[in-house]
Amino acid sequence: MKHTHNLEYELFDSWEELSINEKELITKAYSICEKAYAPYSKFSVGAAVLLENGEVVLGNNQENIAYPSGLCAERVALFYTGANFPDIAVQTICIVANGDLIPFDTILAPCGGCRQVMLETEIRQNKPYRVILVSQNKKTIVFNSAKDLLPFAFGTN
Repeated sequence: MKHTHNLEYELFDSWEELSINEKELITKAYSICEKAYAPYSKFSVGAAVLLENGEVVLGNNQENIAYPSGLCAERVALFYTGANFPDIAVQTICIVANGDLIPFDTILAPCGGCRQVMLETEIRQNKPYRVILVSQNKKTIVFNSAKDLLPFAFGTN
């Protein structure tokens, strides 16, 4: 039996083509990206989470010499959101990066652990949220659900 999974997303040449609110969120993600603690990889990642009440939660990667004790930007922002705003749904998450770990024109893709946390956040709030991924040259992909990033997630059907 053959099954097909369709992946739906929008691709933009630049994040500057997005709405004013999304551009503001991306600007905040870049701002927090600059404050990442990444002395080992020299690869900084920033995440900005827009909640339904208008609050914006920021996170950046936090490395640790006792690898893998650090945390990715996405998990920092989403775990803070879950701890401090457990009853307010995530509307959008934006993820940006800066560094030589991936090519300049490549869209940053969250790691598997972050994808699982992103999906579980969506499951917990029982509604999808937008995911905006931005490359260092401004190329942007927008997903309407975290589920599109992890179609066969742990603990789901």
